[in-house]
Amino acid sequence: MRSPADPAKPAPDSSVALSPAVPILRIFSVDKAREFYLEFLGFKLDWEHRFDAGAPLYMQVRRGNLVLHLSEHYGDATPGSTIFVPAEGIDAFHRELIARQYAYARPGIEALDWGRQIQVTDPFGNRLRFCEPAKQDA
Repeated sequence: MRSPADPAKPAPDSSVALSPAVPILRIFSVDKAREFYLEFLGFKLDWEHRFDAGAPLYMQVRRGNLVLHLSEHYGDATPGSTIFVPAEGIDAFHRELIARQYAYARPGIEALDWGRQIQVTDPFGNRLRFCEPAKQDA
């Protein structure tokens, strides 16, 4: 096994630029997905795509810097996945969610060792964990 400083192993190429990952979440109902992601969580629709009128939907939604792909395509993602979203303003986000009176979720804020977190589960079993990191002692 080579060590990281092994001269036989090339260093990463500085011309390669990697961007943040875009999670793909499996959905089974466009109407339920729009209700949850757009109306309840406050995302905006960037675009949607179908290969033809009868094909499954693939769409991109965004809120702030968080971008998600939602897909009806079989095999694109596993239902029941979890994504962790670092967040700021968790109290304001919580007030916003509760005020929307979504019939299927009334999330709370959980205090954890690493921060304060709101977890919501979409209609397809995917979990989104919005977490404001704990303040570090100076």
